Amino acid sequence: MFINRQIVAVAALVMFVALVAGCKSKFEKLRASNNIAQKYQEAVKYYNNKKYSKALILFDDLMTKYRGQAEAEDLYYYTAYTNYYLRDYTSARFHFKQFTDTYPNSTRAEECRYMGAYCYFLESPKTGLDQEYTYRAIEALQLFINLYPNSERAKEASDLIQQLRDKLEAKAFNNAKLYLDMGLSDDYRAAVIAFDNVLREFPDTKYAEEMEFLSIKAQYLYANQSSHRRQEERFEEALDMYNNFISAYPESKFRKEADQLKRDAESGIERARKFTTQLAAASESKEEQAAETPQN
Repeated sequence: MFINRQIVAVAALVMFVALVAGCKSKFEKLRASNNIAQKYQEAVKYYNNKKYSKALILFDDLMTKYRGQAEAEDLYYYTAYTNYYLRDYTSARFHFKQFTDTYPNSTRAEECRYMGAYCYFLESPKTGLDQEYTYRAIEALQLFINLYPNSERAKEASDLIQQLRDKLEAKAFNNAKLYLDMGLSDDYRAAVIAFDNVLREFPDTKYAEEMEFLSIKAQYLYANQSSHRRQEERFEEALDMYNNFISAYPESKFRKEADQLKRDAESGIERARKFTTQLAAASESKEEQAAETPQN
């Protein structure tokens, strides 16, 4: 009984291997065939059956053979989407662009222009990484909107641009906060400048309230680590930021912390003025002593 089972298992394995080998042999024969019409039909079948890797191999083989012929338009189209479904977005957008450049008057030109831009969108990396492809995606999507303002896809493109801008906002915000977290005097000043730049670039950012509060904090810390001679004016700048913040966000969730920074800045101004007064008195006393000292 055990031996019979082994024989059956081995036979089944042999049949499976033979079947796989037969299928592979069929594909290789098809690929090597000079019957380009049959190869094209089979490539489309592979594509429709979602066997994209095999379809792409055949499409690549056929690309030069159909160049300049009517079938070439469909071939470009299939090749672009095959790469897209294989998640090779770099190759996909290349072929989508190639389609629009080669067939600008095609009924599928708009679709391929959009898909090329969408591939850039899919290549946009996480917030912490370099955002070159995010900017490229915004540019490509905006170009699509400019070319096809009345397209149904224009709204989708606009929504995608907003998602990309949200990502850029988040990155800029995190970069600005990084200066604040580093904890050195020059870094605090850099944080104030960085927050201001983000607010200028993204005036409607959802981080506006938090950034304006953090600007107060950064300016206070910058003033607190400054020389005594510069502290008064820098604490005054922190108070100006506080007043603008409270005017814009009177019910802010950061109000309590902002109020404490205001009190601390006012105390810092008092200390700075006291130091200035003492320094002036010491200087005056030194001058008086020098005047009273007999000259040799």
